[in-house]
Formats: sequence, structure tokens, C-alpha cells
Amino acid sequence: MQFGQGKPPVGTVFDCDMGNSIDDALALAMLYGFQGKNETRVLSVSVTKPNLNAAAFCDAVDRFYLGEPGPFGGGSLPVGMAMTGKMPDDTPMLTGPLSRKTPEGKPAFSRSIVKLNDTAEPVALIRNALTSQYDQNAMVVLTGPATNLAALLDLPGASALIGQKVRYLTVAAGAFPSGPPETGIACDIAAARKLFAEWPTPIVVSGNEVGLALPFPASSIEKDFAWSQAHPVVDAYRAYKPMPYDAPSWAMTAVLYAIRPQEGYFKLSEPGTVTVLVDGRTQFTASAGGKHRYLIADPAQKDRVIQTYTEIASLKPAGRPQRFRPPQDQKKKQ
Repeated sequence: MQFGQGKPPVGTVFDCDMGNSIDDALALAMLYGFQGKNETRVLSVSVTKPNLNAAAFCDAVDRFYLGEPGPFGGGSLPVGMAMTGKMPDDTPMLTGPLSRKTPEGKPAFSRSIVKLNDTAEPVALIRNALTSQYDQNAMVVLTGPATNLAALLDLPGASALIGQKVRYLTVAAGAFPSGPPETGIACDIAAARKLFAEWPTPIVVSGNEVGLALPFPASSIEKDFAWSQAHPVVDAYRAYKPMPYDAPSWAMTAVLYAIRPQEGYFKLSEPGTVTVLVDGRTQFTASAGGKHRYLIADPAQKDRVIQTYTEIASLKPAGRPQRFRPPQDQKKKQ
């Protein structure tokens, strides 16, 4: 088995509410596109709700991009699934791709998740993913309720581990500078309040207004993904709403900033603190020592952002990334 010797690209933990809106599927495609360009490694994927098809769809996308595991394992990633919280009904963007068959009657998209025991415990999955990383060489992207990450904070030693391994957390949630309660926060207000109060690293938040200002174009689904006759994200997009429609890009904004913060795609607020109110609204208070900021859509960058969305999300699978040796104990053998 081949291992790289250098420091790997920054790793990304992706925690989402897959199935509620199409932007999560597009964001996951973007992550694998960035991985194919060696700009990140997808460390773990987890869903913040107890919905088996949400986990199964993530697994199908993962296998589409990475291929089937080889004779020595590897390949696809385990998918974490929360066991608490609301369990929404299955949505067409999940059931459509998962039910698609080949002309021979086989599933069009390979997956290994068909029952509860096929999923991973999300909190342990995220902790273990972070544990194996070089210091300050991981990022966390949250695009759903904070259920899993709040539970992670409850683990002994987790806060110190996060502070050691994670550069920053990006969150697609809330509304800034003000607005009504956003769905991802309203689904688990207690978890969101805990996350913003206790998360030890800097947090960059992309509010509802940013994703609305930067829609993903339906024309890209028809044009840029034409290289594949069967693509799980394309099937999900077409099943989510009647075509053609441009989709708000909430989750994609969080992924784009996480992977390319230096590119100036967005403006940033001044430093401060995000507080989640008891009714689920978000409140930002500016302060020089604050660890939180929120993204601001820049009209001058709109075309550039959308071009990046379409280019990266539609990239062909690059297969399995190179494996790197995990950090080793440097103590000399006695």
C-alpha cells in the first residue's frame, strides 16, 4: 500500500442535513472536485438527522467519486448518521437516485448502506477523523443542524482536540445582519447555542442571504455534467424540483470559503460574536477579540463564484486520493 511522505492537503469534515435541500448534494460534489484537484481531502461525511436514505445517498455519492474499495480495503468512507433529532420524510432528491436502475435491473449507483448498522456513529467518526490529522490541518464544514458537533463538544478532551487540529469551522446557517430564524438552526436551537458559545476555533458563518444571492444555475446541470449518463447529484437535482430552476447555494458557500479563503470570493464582516437567541434568530455583536465572522456576498464576485461552483462541482471523479502516513510518535526507540 502506497503512502505519501509529505504533509497532505488540508482535510475537511462535512456534516450536513442531506435531503432537505439540493445545495448539500452540490456542496458534496464540490468537495470531491476540490479533492480531485488536491486542494483538500474529505475526512468524513455525516448527516445530522436519523434518516437512512440521507446517509445512503451520501454513500452513493462517495462511491461514485472514489470507486469501489479495493482488495485491501480503502475507497469509500463510512457515513455517520445521527440517532436523535427530527426524522423528516424521504424527499425525491434522495429516493430518486437511490431507486434508479440500470437496464439490467441493478442499482445505478453502488452503495453499502441499506440498514442502520451500515452507518457509523457520527460523533466518534468526526473525533477519529480529527485525531489522525496533523495539527491545524483540518477544517469542519457544517451545513445542517449542529446536533452532531454539539455532541462532539460533550466528549472529554474534545475541545482541546478541536483546538489542536482544526483551523476553523464554516457554518451555513442564520441570517445576517438580522433576519428570521433559519431552518438549520431552528431544527436544534439548543445545539446551535452550544456550538457558537463553546466551539474553540474561529467560526465563519454564511447566512441565508449569501446563498440566495449566489444561485447555482440549472444550465450547468444540463451542460457541464453531460460527460456522465448517470450521476447521483444530477439525478438528485432533477428530482428535487421541476427543471429548470436555479438553486440557492447555502452549503456551497460554506465549502467554497473553507477550501479557498484566500481567493476573495466574499467580503467578511468585522470580528465579533454570533449568539443564537432562544427563538432561533442569530445575533452578531462586533468586538475586536471576537472569534466569529460572517460572509457578505460581493456583487463584483458573483460571476466568478458561480463559475467556480460549476467548474468544481462538475469535475470528473479522480479516484482515490493518495494516502499519507499519519503523524507518528517521534520518541526514539529505547
